[in-house]
Amino acid sequence: MGNADYLYPPPSMNVECAHRVEIPPSQPFFKSLKSSIKETFFPDDPLRQFKNQPRSKKFKLGVQYVFPIFEWAPRYTVQFLKADLIAGITIASLAIPQGISYAKLANLPPILGLYSSFVPPLVYAMMGSSRDLAVGTVAVASLLTASMLGSVVNANENPKLYLHLAFTATFFAGALQAGLGLLRLGFVVDFLSHATIVGFMAGAATVVCLQQLKGILGLEHFTHGTDIIDVMRSVFTQTHKWRWESVVLGCSFLFYLILARYFSKRKPKLFWISAMAPLTSVILGSLLVYLTHAEKHGVQVIGQLKKGLNPPSIADLSFGSPYLSTAIKTGIVTGIIALAEGIAVGRSFAMYKNYHIDGNKEMIAFGMMNIAGSCTSCYLTTGPFSRSAVNYNAGCKTAVSNIVMAMAVMLTLLFLTPLFHYTPLVVLSSIIISAMLGLIDYEAAIHLWHVDKFDFIVCMGAYVGVVFGSVEIGLVVAVSLSLLRILLYVARPRTFVQGNIPNSMIYRNTDQYPVATRVPGILILEIGAPIYFANAGYLRERISRWINEEEEKLKATGESSLQYVILDMGAVGSIDTSGISMLEEIKKIADRRGLKLVLANPSAELMQKLDRSNFIELIGQEWIYLTVGEAVGSCNFMLHSCKPKPVADESQTWSSNV
Repeated sequence: MGNADYLYPPPSMNVECAHRVEIPPSQPFFKSLKSSIKETFFPDDPLRQFKNQPRSKKFKLGVQYVFPIFEWAPRYTVQFLKADLIAGITIASLAIPQGISYAKLANLPPILGLYSSFVPPLVYAMMGSSRDLAVGTVAVASLLTASMLGSVVNANENPKLYLHLAFTATFFAGALQAGLGLLRLGFVVDFLSHATIVGFMAGAATVVCLQQLKGILGLEHFTHGTDIIDVMRSVFTQTHKWRWESVVLGCSFLFYLILARYFSKRKPKLFWISAMAPLTSVILGSLLVYLTHAEKHGVQVIGQLKKGLNPPSIADLSFGSPYLSTAIKTGIVTGIIALAEGIAVGRSFAMYKNYHIDGNKEMIAFGMMNIAGSCTSCYLTTGPFSRSAVNYNAGCKTAVSNIVMAMAVMLTLLFLTPLFHYTPLVVLSSIIISAMLGLIDYEAAIHLWHVDKFDFIVCMGAYVGVVFGSVEIGLVVAVSLSLLRILLYVARPRTFVQGNIPNSMIYRNTDQYPVATRVPGILILEIGAPIYFANAGYLRERISRWINEEEEKLKATGESSLQYVILDMGAVGSIDTSGISMLEEIKKIADRRGLKLVLANPSAELMQKLDRSNFIELIGQEWIYLTVGEAVGSCNFMLHSCKPKPVADESQTWSSNV
């Protein structure tokens, strides 16, 4: 490409008319620190509503901030109550069988599933900011509890210790959640990317379904492992113990539950069919067992459930147990997973109804309800998607639907628990499997494959890790891959060659815009990330290679020799001392080659640090430009008005200059 191929900017863009890049005034250290802390931990400025308010108003706003129920309760209407009554009764019909099922999945007494659907929803109704979230136990957290606590304590051999550890793990999960909210550290949960959650949830759902083969097949002894190999080995080494009665019952109810879900998806107005299906299955299964005495023919039943409300369990928290470290680890893992699921579900429904929920307030609400739950014989709860979706479709208006559900569960605990004596375990297994099938989101995985292959790898890494290893391994694999991606973004930022869009002063990536033309004698490079110690060395190598390649290309084609290297710093939001040292080295490399280094579009922070390090004095204020267009115009003015400096030997590489 010769000089004639390039349309030069008009004379108005020459060096005399270029705008000066200003150095922002220096801020006092503590003011700058305060601003940084505010942006990091208080990006939503939660205290702005308290400004210029009288003391009484501030107190009222503070109470409403901690307990949002006092904000919306004065506006509550009879119409809202009617809608919330219907929604609350509907989700109670789902919460009761699911609570019993998930407690069995966690290797805990079934009654704990009902306890966990009574106290935590009441706490959340007072402190939560979501109108649609329905609180209760979830399968993934139940599986994690069984897997992690079961690795050190056998629930069958030492049920009392196992139960106490479950309460202790719930306490630490709540303390973690509340602590993250109070310290405004909600961004920690963001390290669980969408791809990670999709793969992890699908893997956990697969493992949960495999675990339910014990109930479907009527097996009494089953592996404690969660990986697919152990489960399949346990299933097929006991073929002589399979109970056809359980298989027939399980498959029949599973077919009914899947069919109910199918009709509800096809016609959303019939959501109540799917919502009522689990309770209907429990009632029909219990009647069938009672009338046929199937428990005497190998069909396992729940047995006696204790009547009465939640007994206090604060004395059962095992802070002095030798297994305390396992309880803490279980609490941390299950707490983060529950937090990620609950906040994601709450935000999804808030988006549908066009209102805002405060993530940090939600963390505090989750934490307080789990702390309260651990003291009242409950285990970990959050906002499960299936229950919240039913609540949303049932037309809930406020968190009163959670209160209605809790009251329905309370009546069940007081009067109806004996009716669950004959509920077959195979029905609970069917309920769990039908719920878990909805968590295997293969469409999301296909979408990840089409949009971002690395996200798909993260997703499949989590899935394979959970299914073939364990829940903990899958979580570690997924988070590790996500962190690796973050490190790659930081340590290996993209750099692009820019060219001029014809008939404009706009310069863009030549790979993205093939019509963009390279400017003769000038190499324009865009740096696509902040410059830190982690990527400074890579950028030094990469920029030097761009210079080498450009000079070799120009030498081979016989075009004008390279005279200027312009670095577009628009995406460089910040820089550290290692980054400044890298720019100084690039300046030395350019000087040795007879090239001029030019900076364009630097940010305020960049200019401050370059000024403090005396780099601006080193490069010269006149070689820092407001835009790439001004930099190119000035360089072209110099190229065509001054005699070029002699160019160093083009075969000289950067490695020979250091």
